[in-house]
Formats: sequence, C-alpha cells, structure tokens
Amino acid sequence: MTFLALMCQPRRRAPLAFALGLLLVSAGCVSSGVAPSGLDLRVDQASLRADPNMALQALIVLTVLSLAPAILLMTTSFIRIVVVLSFARSALGLPQTPPNQVLLGLALFLTGFIMWPVWQQANAAGFDAYQRGELPLETAIERGSEPIRAFMFRQTRESELALFVRLADLPQPNDETDIPTHVLIPAFVLSELKTAFQMGFMILVPFLVIDLVVASLVMSLGMMMLPPTTLSLPFKVLLFVLADGWTLVVQSLVESFR
Repeated sequence: MTFLALMCQPRRRAPLAFALGLLLVSAGCVSSGVAPSGLDLRVDQASLRADPNMALQALIVLTVLSLAPAILLMTTSFIRIVVVLSFARSALGLPQTPPNQVLLGLALFLTGFIMWPVWQQANAAGFDAYQRGELPLETAIERGSEPIRAFMFRQTRESELALFVRLADLPQPNDETDIPTHVLIPAFVLSELKTAFQMGFMILVPFLVIDLVVASLVMSLGMMMLPPTTLSLPFKVLLFVLADGWTLVVQSLVESFR
C-alpha cells in the first residue's frame, strides 16, 4: 500500500521519470563510446570501499519488491475468497467456466473491497505520518503494520496460532504484541485455508445431492452406459441460477470477514 501510494503521487513521478531518462541516455552514450559533456561516468572506488553494504541493501530492496505481491496476497482475504470461488466452480462440474482470469479478477476486487478500510488505517498510521516527517521509517513501518496484524488476528484461530508459537519455541505470549509477524502469517494462512474448505463443503453438499438423485434415476432406468454427470449438469446449473448462487457466495464471503 505504501509503495503504491508513493508511485501514484504526481510530484513523485517527475523525478522518477527524469532519473529513468537520464539513465537511458547515459547507457546509450556508454554503448556508443561517447560521453556527454560534463557527465563523469567513472565509478568512485573509494566510495564503494567506504560503503560496501550499498549493493547488499539494493539487493534486499529488489527482493522485497519482487515478493511484495505474494506478501500482500498472503496477508489479506484473497486466500479464502479464491479457494471458495474455486469450490463453487468445481461443484457445478464446470472446470473451465468461469475461466481462471475471471475468478482471479473477482477475487482481487473482492480483496480490495474487504481490505480497503484496513489499508486506509495502515496508510494513515504509517506512511502519511512518515511523509510529514513526524515518524522515522522504522516506527512508521511498525505502526502501519498494526491494522494489518489486527485483521489477521481477528481471522486466525487460537489452535493454529498456538501451533506455530509452539513450533517456533516461543514462550507463552501474554497478549498479541508478544507474537511476532513471522509466526502470525503462517497461522493466518492455515486458518484461512481451514475456513475456506469448510465453506466449500457447504457449497458442495446441495450439488452432491443432485448427483446422487440423478445417478439413482439413471440406474433404475437401466441406462448403464450414460454418465450421470451428463444429466445432472443442467440441473445443477439451473439450481445455481435460480438460487442466485454467485450473489450468495460473494455475500457469504464478505460477511465472513466482519
């Protein structure tokens, strides 16, 4: 959230575009063997020796940026939403309808809808205060992560949290502040998967009943060579449409986070 807000500010884009253009021009001049007047392309070896951690810091920043999408998805409501939507599609017996792009797009927009208040709190508590110069970077990151941690604590079961506290060999925590984030995240992911599978089971049961009824009718009529799923598919789609299934699934998902 902080990185996106930083890139979307108009006054930040101009220096970034200028720096990128200057970098491209310099690279073209180096490849052609011509250096523009007044531009010194020599590397100061003394400065590199004075600060040997500069390259390591740049590598760490690039690694964090490359892992940022995965970190955002694993600490939000995306896991539960995409798994439940996949269960709904499998229950209908349509493995490619809706396509994966549609399900992922719907899951991303629902994630933004659910997480928007949390991201706003994190932005106000961390990035805005750091931008105004009221907080140092470390304190801003800590305060900005508090709303996200509070969201994950609300959705995490105590059994999963106790499991990872025990696996990490941590002392018995007195409150939520004693649980580090690297312990909270896997407990949250495991809890979200368990909740998603429970919701998926409730979606599968009505369609399983339709499959059993159709299979019994096919067997009683002696049509042994006709797959029961071929006959049950239209009835399952009809039931899903009449019950306004997608609306019910989305409504249940959104309300499950409140």
